[in-house]
Amino acid sequence: MARFFEGERGKRVAWYLYDFGNSAYAAVVILAIYSAYFKQAVVGGPEGSRLWGIAVAVAMLAVLLTAPVLGALADHLAIKKRLLGAFTAMACGFTAMLFFVQKGDVVLGMVFFILAEIGYRSAQVFYDALLTEIAPREKIGRVSGFGWGVGSFGGILVLAICLPLVAVIGGELMVRLTMVIAAVWFALFSLPLFLYLPEQARPRPLQPSDNLVVVGFRRLGRTISELGQHREYLKFMVAFILFNDGVMIALNFAAIIGAVLFGFTQQQLIVLILLVQFTNVVGAFAFGKLTDTFTARAALTVGLLLMAFAVVWMQYTTTAAMFYVIASLAGFAIAGLQAVSRSMVAKLAPAGRSGEFFGLFAVAGRSSSVFGPFLFGWVAAEAAIHYAAQGMEAIAAEQAGMRLAIYLILGFLAAGGLVLVTVREEEAATAVETAA
Repeated sequence: MARFFEGERGKRVAWYLYDFGNSAYAAVVILAIYSAYFKQAVVGGPEGSRLWGIAVAVAMLAVLLTAPVLGALADHLAIKKRLLGAFTAMACGFTAMLFFVQKGDVVLGMVFFILAEIGYRSAQVFYDALLTEIAPREKIGRVSGFGWGVGSFGGILVLAICLPLVAVIGGELMVRLTMVIAAVWFALFSLPLFLYLPEQARPRPLQPSDNLVVVGFRRLGRTISELGQHREYLKFMVAFILFNDGVMIALNFAAIIGAVLFGFTQQQLIVLILLVQFTNVVGAFAFGKLTDTFTARAALTVGLLLMAFAVVWMQYTTTAAMFYVIASLAGFAIAGLQAVSRSMVAKLAPAGRSGEFFGLFAVAGRSSSVFGPFLFGWVAAEAAIHYAAQGMEAIAAEQAGMRLAIYLILGFLAAGGLVLVTVREEEAATAVETAA
């Protein structure tokens, strides 16, 4: 088995398999099952949307505050793999604990989800930072896209396992059991990375007067002070924060939107996310090739246009069948936006400092993940209350509130696109490569 993971190709396979594993969490907890279960069964009513948005925001805020310091420490001490392992264990453990969340367990359901989400999102910082160690710059787009595609395929397979349990056997117990399946899947397929992918970075010695916290903040301070020398990276971070707000709303509320606007059952939601994951695979491969053939900025622009078109289309459809098509198109675009963004950071990060720059990338992603989902959940809930007060029936009021909130996605995508067009990617990437 060890020989299979030897060499450059074997290391990439181990890296891909981690994505194959952690996509079980994204597919089951965020996209298809737990989000809708929490909103509909654990809480119920429009308040479920508000509390889900708050839970997502709290988890993202925690990652936002810790990721940059931990990223700097990971580079200085060469401990990306160890931190990745710690947060992976945290994500898997608390995902399994979601099994114990039942109707009315609102606080328990939020706490376990927040801790699992912190582990999952924090682990991604160090997983993404390993990209620069397994791929040369000219292949980063393709390797990143391929990893995203393999990961999405893992999400498809785990949902294919969960669908018969929920659709054929049915019941709340089967829904909760899918959390355990996701946790085991995640843990199992993360093992090759920890066993066979060595960390290439070398630790830098600590001064006698230093401690880990001081070193982490010192390196973070240096990175922030030098951002003026990396203007294109900084502009891209602003663009990413804006358009990623729209992406994170779509991801965190996909199942809830399907349940509220189109009356999707748990089984239908799983089928929906299976389709989205399939188009995610196709999108990841397509955008990875597009990035290496043209530029990451061009690929991101295509993704933003497709995503915006899907949002506008959704506002004018009322049929469940058409929502399957729209969500599939959105899945194709989102794969591109997320995989290519990772490629852009890898291109613009200075050599030997990928942990720091991916840590700041995590700050950008998590800050948008705090504000966007929180604002969406708040607008949807408040608008539903307003429409109900005007005499509208409860279900119709909740649907109207949801449709109003969906326009936020379009606004964030447009704002991010306007900043993205100012990023001079090739000039900055060439400068980074020359310096290296």
